[in-house]
Amino acid sequence: MGLQAGIVGLPNVGKSTLFNAVSNSAKAQASNYRFCTIEPNVGLVDVPDERLYKLSDLVKPNKIVPTQIEIVDIAGLVKGASKGEGLGNKFLANIREVDAIVHVIRCFEDENILRDEGPINPVGDKDIIDTELQLKDLDSVERKFSKTEKLLKTADVKVKAEYEVLKKCKEHLEKGRSIRELQLDKEQKTAIADLFLLTDKPVLYVANVDEASMHTGNKFSELLKAAVAGENAQVIVMNNSIESQIAELEDPADRQLFMEEYKMQEPALNKLIRSTYKLLNLATYFTAGVQEVRAWTIQNGWKAPQAASVIHTDFEKGFIKAEVIAYDDFIRYGSEAACRENGKLRIEGKEYLVKDGDVMHFRFNV
Repeated sequence: MGLQAGIVGLPNVGKSTLFNAVSNSAKAQASNYRFCTIEPNVGLVDVPDERLYKLSDLVKPNKIVPTQIEIVDIAGLVKGASKGEGLGNKFLANIREVDAIVHVIRCFEDENILRDEGPINPVGDKDIIDTELQLKDLDSVERKFSKTEKLLKTADVKVKAEYEVLKKCKEHLEKGRSIRELQLDKEQKTAIADLFLLTDKPVLYVANVDEASMHTGNKFSELLKAAVAGENAQVIVMNNSIESQIAELEDPADRQLFMEEYKMQEPALNKLIRSTYKLLNLATYFTAGVQEVRAWTIQNGWKAPQAASVIHTDFEKGFIKAEVIAYDDFIRYGSEAACRENGKLRIEGKEYLVKDGDVMHFRFNV
C-alpha cells in the first residue's frame, strides 16, 4: 500500500524507544541528546490480528503471513521549527511525506532525561508541535491564497471556489487551529491537496507514562486527554520502555512471563498498531489455503478488482469474479467447503465493496 504513519514529538519524549519497540525491520538509536534521529528511520510493522491465527487454526497452512504498515521515526521537533530552528525545515518535510501522525508526548518525570522546556507539561508540549505545524501550513496557504486572489478577476468558478476554501483555511490557522478540525468535504480538500498540509493529517496521541501508571494513567495523561477531547482523537497510555523490553524478547514463553509480571494481557503496542492501521483508513481481507493464510491491506471502500490488485496487478486487469466468505461464517462452519455447502460462499462482481475480514478467492483471466 505504501502508506506511512510518522512518529513525532519533542526531543527525548520516547519516540525512538517506541519505534524500536514497534519496528520489525529497523532499529533506531535511542540516546539522551537532541537530534539523535536526523534521517527518518523507516520500519515495517506486523499488524496484530487474532482473526489471522483463528483462520490458520482451521486451515492448517504451511505458513502465516500478517499484513504490515510502515512506521517512520521522525526527529524531534523544537520550538521555532517552522522558521528553520533545529533542522526544522528538514523535519517538517519528513512529516509532510507521511499519511498520519503518531504524536508521542512525555507524561512522566525523570530528572535524568534532558528537557529544555521546563517542568513536565503535556498540553504545552502538544501546543508547541501544533503551533509549528500550523505556522508552516499558514505559510503554505498564504502563498497560494495570494496567487489565487490575483486570479479572481477572471471570474472562473473554480478559482472562486478555491479562493473561498483557502480563505477559510487561512482564517482557521490564524486562530491557532488545525485544518483537520475544519472537516472539509472532498471538493474542498481537492482545492488544497497540492499543499499537503501538515495539520490536515489524522493524529493519534501516545501518552508515554512512568511504569507505575502504565495501567491507570496519571495526572499528566489525564490533562492530555482533556486537551484533545474536542479533536475526536484517540489517546493511548503506555510505557514505551516496558514495551521496548517486551519487543526485545524473542522467546514467546519469556515474553508471556514478562507480561504476566506486569499484569498485561497483551503489549500496549498491539493496540497502538491496530489503532494506527485504522487511523490510515485501512482494512484487511484474507486469503486462506494450504500453502498460506495471509492478510492483505486495502483502503476502506475499495471494490473487489482494486482489492485483487494488491496480490498482483494481473488480478485486477483480468478480474472475472470474487468468491467471498464472511469471516464469522468461515469460523462458524470451519472450512471453505462447509461454507459452500451451507450457502455462505458468495459470488461477487466488479462493483462489490470489500468488507474488513472477508475471506476471498479471485478468478481472473489475462
